[in-house]
Amino acid sequence: MTTNLTRTAAVLTLVGVPTGLALTGGLGETVLVGTLAACLAGLVLAARRWPLGVLIMSFCTVAAWRVAELITAGWLWPATAALVALVLAGRPRTAIIASVLMLWWGLTLDTFVYPHSPDWVLAHLGGEALWVAAALAGASAYRNTLRWRAEMAHRITQDEQRRHLEASRRRAEERVEIARDLHDVVSHTLAVVGVHLNVALDAFDEEPEEAKASLKLAQEVRGRAMTDLKALVGVLREGELPALEGLERLIGRVRDAGLDVSFDEVGDPVEVPAPVAAAVYRVVQESLTNTVRHAGATRVRVTLRYAPGSVLVDVHDDGAAAGPMADGHGISGMRERVAALGGALTAGPVKDGFTVRATIPITE
Repeated sequence: MTTNLTRTAAVLTLVGVPTGLALTGGLGETVLVGTLAACLAGLVLAARRWPLGVLIMSFCTVAAWRVAELITAGWLWPATAALVALVLAGRPRTAIIASVLMLWWGLTLDTFVYPHSPDWVLAHLGGEALWVAAALAGASAYRNTLRWRAEMAHRITQDEQRRHLEASRRRAEERVEIARDLHDVVSHTLAVVGVHLNVALDAFDEEPEEAKASLKLAQEVRGRAMTDLKALVGVLREGELPALEGLERLIGRVRDAGLDVSFDEVGDPVEVPAPVAAAVYRVVQESLTNTVRHAGATRVRVTLRYAPGSVLVDVHDDGAAAGPMADGHGISGMRERVAALGGALTAGPVKDGFTVRATIPITE
């Protein structure tokens, strides 16, 4: 259970136990009921670290109150938060077994020790069984959703890595071909220029016009070769950088992970240099990946704002941060990338979620 979820469960237990006992007719002394609610709520706060221990203590506390007749209803449902915590900790089978045993214990005592009518027992214990079954089913569904999101985030990362490796392989092959072209261009150029220089050297004294023509041809060959070399070297320098056109495809994959992602572009689109576009893409990619993996968010808004001298990217979700970010990874790594381009990146919780915002100047 996350910290926020644990606190919410504790508050619900503190309020729900007295309310539930009042509704089921099991309310005893107000002070005692308040004490029971406070004890169970306090135990829930420790459920994140010791879910099974909290469940056992919660069951024992409720059973002790019932046996001592401090409350007259409820064997299982007051410990609902502890059961949910155990399911979210990955132990649903233990939670089910513990619930069945506790219900059997309550059935035995309500039937033989504190004899009640079958209708009373069915109404109370049957209602508890239905309530706990619904709570366990909901907790299991929530846990499965979190696991599915984590799996989707892992797949997105793997897909990006595979694409990166494939692009690197293609670039390596292209560079081998370019290296061969470079060799051919340089060899051919040197050979042709050498021939014309020899001709010019031989004809320099006796036929100056022919020597001049040979030198002119050598100069033309050299010019064409320089143009070819610049083109080939330019290809080697550029590589394959992510472009802003790939954001829609990236966001589409995240939508497939179950998040409601919106994408807005504000301002007149301007020509963004390749390094800036790559930085924007990586900021959005890392932010969405962190959201899918850790934030527990349901909605994400990605906004791209263009200005004459800069581009701003804003990624806002309605979840919570999973903790401090390690230097050199995730958003911290993106902060270094943005700073290298003369920009700034901020990331942190806000009133209604978590926001990552980067401003990068557009420079040629």
